[in-house]
Amino acid sequence: MPSAAQHIADLGTYVSASPSSFHAAAEGGRRLTAAGFLELREAEAWTVRPGRFFVIRDGALIAWLVPDSATPVTGFSILGAHTDSPSFKLKPKPTTGRHGWLQAGVEVYGGPLLNSWLDRELALAGRLMTHDGVEHLVATGPLLRFPQLAIHLDRAVNDGLSLDKQHQMNPVWGLGAPADADLLGVLAERCGLDAADVGGFDVVVADTQEPRVFGADGEFFASGRLDNLTSVHAGLVALIEAASAETAGAPIAVLAAFDHEEVGSGSRSGASGPFLEDVLLRISGGLGAGTEDRMRAMAASFCVSADAGHAVHPNYAERHDPANHPVLNGGPLLKINANQRYTTDAPGAAYWARLCGEAGVPYQEFVSSNVMPCGSTIGPLTATRLGIRTVDVGTPLLSMHSARELCGVDDPAYLAAAVHRFFVRPA
Repeated sequence: MPSAAQHIADLGTYVSASPSSFHAAAEGGRRLTAAGFLELREAEAWTVRPGRFFVIRDGALIAWLVPDSATPVTGFSILGAHTDSPSFKLKPKPTTGRHGWLQAGVEVYGGPLLNSWLDRELALAGRLMTHDGVEHLVATGPLLRFPQLAIHLDRAVNDGLSLDKQHQMNPVWGLGAPADADLLGVLAERCGLDAADVGGFDVVVADTQEPRVFGADGEFFASGRLDNLTSVHAGLVALIEAASAETAGAPIAVLAAFDHEEVGSGSRSGASGPFLEDVLLRISGGLGAGTEDRMRAMAASFCVSADAGHAVHPNYAERHDPANHPVLNGGPLLKINANQRYTTDAPGAAYWARLCGEAGVPYQEFVSSNVMPCGSTIGPLTATRLGIRTVDVGTPLLSMHSARELCGVDDPAYLAAAVHRFFVRPA
């Protein structure tokens, strides 16, 4: 496995190549192809055999390793993550503006910290679909900015900033009159297309600042989209490493990186959709599994749902549970909630402890304060849909859902090492 320094540098490269969920899936596919994985198409017949494979559905990616020893009842070790991050999404008729400014009509995607997006150079990134059904990925580089009102015009701003999502969150991207401009045309031109060629688009706003290591001893890592590209990248690294040396009796290792987690996962490429189940059924069917075999394989399977979690904030410690204070570089989180917002139970916690111990990785528990609402992730959705025992884990962050989040330089590598052990550990 790469060192922590190598891992964090490669994570930065991956994040920079992944300004949208579609780019994150495509970059994952590029890395898997380079490692000898074969891309399959959903509309084509699959010949399941020992080897390495992946499939992309929109902004989601599923990759897997079938060991030579696989049988119809071999279980799956599944690492679940998500490719999307809170942001803003282009609306239809996106070219707006007034008073000599060109602006972009955007809709809030998920739950971003709105103020963190102010006064940053931002890109547009995503996909354009032409009328012939061909997908074109696009990323502009610095193009937009949400300019904040000067303090001279709002003397009370430091007493509490309130932002109207409709009227005050419209980024500028040029000067002129909207009637004489076409933001969609700017995007189409980046792909060598005319605006008239574009039949649809899924385009989000992304921060353009490069990831950066900093701190007194270089212990911190700042970047956009750490929630949840830290987990997707850890899964990619672990799966590619697992492919290089098969372990006797290993499970079928699966990386499932879904889209749309930040908006509830209710889509064909989200965790509430059928994508993972479709792939698992095709794998087990290709191995000759009947209904009884599939049930046995599912019972022998395990899912690690990996999503970012909260480190204790030094300025807001009262917002955290008083007895559980996760810190940066203390290892990945084991996420626990009595109301099943996370799926961790006693068997799952014991299994995660065993994995981390065998991988030589520290870990720490996270539980919310009783007076703070607890978020959720794909873990409960996967457990409910497939009936596979699932445990929720993740990299501790500060500034979650900010345009630029903060983690420790060691924790992403710790997570990858534990996931690698999960993928190769004999059942």
